[in-house]
Amino acid sequence: MLQSIQERVQALLHSANPLSEDEVQSLIEQEPELAKLLILEQSRRLRELDAASAPSPSTPSGMVPAYQKPAVKKRKKKPGRPEGHKGVRRAAPPQIDREVEHRLDRCPECASPLRPCTSPHSTRTRIIEDIPEAIHPVVTKHLLHRDYCPSCKKLVEPKIPDALPNAAIGNRLVALSAHWHYGLGMPISQIVELLNTHLHFPLSEGGLVQMWQRLAQVLEPWYEQLTDRVQTAAVLHADETGWRVNGKTHWLWCFTTQDATVYMIHPSRGSPALLAFFKEAFEGALITDFWAAYDAIANGKRQFCLAHLLRELEKVDQTNSSSDWCAFSKKARRLFRDALRLRAREGYAPDAYASRIQRLYGRLVDLMLIESADADVRRLAKRLQKYWEELLTFLEDPTVPATNNHAEREIRPAVIMRKVMQGNRSDKGAQTQSVLMSLLRTLKRRDLPVVDTVVDALQSIASGHALPLFPGKLASGG
Repeated sequence: MLQSIQERVQALLHSANPLSEDEVQSLIEQEPELAKLLILEQSRRLRELDAASAPSPSTPSGMVPAYQKPAVKKRKKKPGRPEGHKGVRRAAPPQIDREVEHRLDRCPECASPLRPCTSPHSTRTRIIEDIPEAIHPVVTKHLLHRDYCPSCKKLVEPKIPDALPNAAIGNRLVALSAHWHYGLGMPISQIVELLNTHLHFPLSEGGLVQMWQRLAQVLEPWYEQLTDRVQTAAVLHADETGWRVNGKTHWLWCFTTQDATVYMIHPSRGSPALLAFFKEAFEGALITDFWAAYDAIANGKRQFCLAHLLRELEKVDQTNSSSDWCAFSKKARRLFRDALRLRAREGYAPDAYASRIQRLYGRLVDLMLIESADADVRRLAKRLQKYWEELLTFLEDPTVPATNNHAEREIRPAVIMRKVMQGNRSDKGAQTQSVLMSLLRTLKRRDLPVVDTVVDALQSIASGHALPLFPGKLASGG
């Protein structure tokens, strides 16, 4: 009898068609012994698979991953352009710097002498773009003639726009290296290696840092202009992430609009940091997550991120399967997804959907007043009661987005830099980080040439002129 049951278990395990839920339930009710052996055998096989995939005690520690991620899902479509699309290749260079002619004397197969061809089709061209083998810095010796001014009664000399006063490093290298570090996230050690080896420009890490700190000090007015621009924006996104300064925990705050991003490193994650940034009451629409510190800002409109709320519902779904929570979660997801679908309609206008917006608010009020013994339901209902007037602002004002995705995208480059550089070593370094990262990120968002724009500003200062206003976005096609 036992042998026959074991044979049936093996047959079920090797079957090409797995049992459905109804068949499993029927098997448990009609043949409990068979179902029990089937479950035990399946568990044993899973344990063997886990043991086979686990590293053995003799595996070197360097080959053992710190953690393993689950396999990614299969792509819905093949990456790349669809088959049959028009071909795309690198554009031809605007000019040819040199021309080299190649001809063989003998055949590479049999070494026989070759007979020259006179047909015009016997010659083909191949264009190759590369960088020079040896790149050396351009060293310029400036002769400054001092002449006497009888009116001022002193010697005067011309200004040199190629570098800041008393600086031996040119403006372009200062701007380019700052862009590599604060704009692209390259570590200082790699920048020094690139300069010392490939570009043959000997420079130390300390020299680089001093250059960048002076650059941030010179461009500080630009940072203040951006801060004023952000503080008076009609729609503002805000987010924050952890940062380290001299081994102590700080916070990097990100305040961003569609054409400007300002970073601020501050010791506090609470209202002191926000009060230090906002000198006056913010009159625009503020989009944030549910971090309570943002409540300290006096503003005109608020929109709390619905993506955060929906992720919170999905997170609780994984640990709470009570009937109260399932009903609450289902109603909440349906409510906010209905609101998002309504906003995504083509030609959406609040006046045209005023009645639907009111019904959505009514459903929100019914949801937040639900009474339940479930702790998660009470916690989320309490959050809805606190912020219910600021969850559907995006339906009343089409210029306000429903999520804080823009701020999360803008703070992502800073998170990547944090993983590379591990923060800053001093408060001055943190200020330099805030200023240069904000300016370079905003120039990129405005589709401006980052390095050339900074070089032009430094040349203006070195020539004795004032720092120009921070440039706006280039016109289309400009």
